[in-house]
Amino acid sequence: MKILVIGPSWVGDMMMSQSLYRTLKAEYPSADIDVMAPAWCRPLLARMPEVNQALAMPLGHGTLGLGERRRLGHSLRAKGYDRAYVLPNSFKSALVPFFANVPQRTGWRGEMRYGLLNDVRVLDKAAFPLMVQRYVALAYDKQRVQRAADLPQPLLWPQLQVSDEEIAETTSAFNLSDHRPIIGFCPGAEFGPAKRWPHYHYAVLAQQLIDQGYQIALFGSAKDHAAGEQIRTALAEAARDFCRNLAGETQLEQAVILLAACQAV
Repeated sequence: MKILVIGPSWVGDMMMSQSLYRTLKAEYPSADIDVMAPAWCRPLLARMPEVNQALAMPLGHGTLGLGERRRLGHSLRAKGYDRAYVLPNSFKSALVPFFANVPQRTGWRGEMRYGLLNDVRVLDKAAFPLMVQRYVALAYDKQRVQRAADLPQPLLWPQLQVSDEEIAETTSAFNLSDHRPIIGFCPGAEFGPAKRWPHYHYAVLAQQLIDQGYQIALFGSAKDHAAGEQIRTALAEAARDFCRNLAGETQLEQAVILLAACQAV
């Protein structure tokens, strides 16, 4: 069986989508799973052993590009995909599998995608409160799984492949001590401070953990660096050596390795 997945465009959603790939591989061990996603996703997809190939989605988030999506779909027809799973809810995200003539096209209804999808699921958010549950539910027949409680347990949670050698090399490169276990903090929020836990709460927790023998790694993008510095400044001076602000300093692949090195995040 050959499966095409139209992947999400956000880091967190892409991580959670691995639960679907793992579930599909468990259900169909011989299946080849290709994922179409933005180019920045490659470092994540490369660490998902269930994914056979990462296919580049050249169009930016929010771009319709009807002609380009038609061209992409036509170019995929020769691959002979048997099924497609469309994870974003947008109308445009369902176009490529439709143009590729994939026989079975599965996804949540989203933006009224009747016709583009022929295995349409109507989402009851109360029945599937977690995004991971919503992704995994698509792997099963909709008559079999109608709520999260129907999902086979345990769920196959995301699990990226990272080697011990990569962890040792990358933690050393970012001056993280091998004498203290690492706790990761992700203090940023995409939509501003109103969505963010206050920095002084992070600082109190960080201080407690450092006093207990841990070190703290602060993760995020460049725009989260200032929030990280607020956390460090609020620590006792002696504790700051054990709190590393990595926001804006790591590439995605480096962040993945460092997160794998953390005892908790």
